Amino acid sequence: MELIRKVIVPTTDSYVLTLPKEMVGKQIEVTAAEVDSAAPIDIDTRMQKINDSLSNLKVDLTNWKFDRNEANNYD
Repeated sequence: MELIRKVIVPTTDSYVLTLPKEMVGKQIEVTAAEVDSAAPIDIDTRMQKINDSLSNLKVDLTNWKFDRNEANNYD
């Protein structure tokens, strides 16, 4: 599956999208939504934002060991 993502600043109320030949004759989805900025966020910035927002949900499992016998003990 090929994905086309393009951030534009339209100057009129219409836009022409040229599709790759591989998409011709196939069902596709086109979505338009306003974005905060036209510049895409680099992957390091995005990962830092994700890590910051999830930092209070992290659990340290370095010393955790799975005990199969205990897990299967139904008594």
